[in-house]
Amino acid sequence: MRIGELARRTGVSVRALRFYEERGVLQPRRTANGYREFDPAAVQTVGHVQLLLSAGLRLELIGQILACLDGPELLLADCRDRLLVERRRMAAQQASLAAAQEILDGLLA
Repeated sequence: MRIGELARRTGVSVRALRFYEERGVLQPRRTANGYREFDPAAVQTVGHVQLLLSAGLRLELIGQILACLDGPELLLADCRDRLLVERRRMAAQQASLAAAQEILDGLLA
C-alpha cells in the first residue's frame, strides 16, 4: 500500500509517517517510479509506534524495541532491560516534577 493509504488506515499523518521513515522506524520498499510501498504489516508497526510514543518513549528507542516485537502482541523479552532503564528514567523525572510542584505549592500557600 502507498503512504496515503497507510495514513488513512492508521490515522497517522503522511508527514509523521515520512518522519518515522527518516528515523528508520518504517522501512518501505520503493517502486521503480520512487513511490513508497508498505507491507500490510506496516499498519501494525505504526500502531506499535503510536503506543510506545504515548508511553513517552523516544523514536530512537522505539526503533530498537520494534526489533523485539512479533505479531499483534508486544513480545518484549529481548528488550526488557532497555524498557526497565527507560521506566527508571521516567520515574526519576516524575519524582523531580513532584518535588518542583511541592516547592511551587509552598510558594503559593
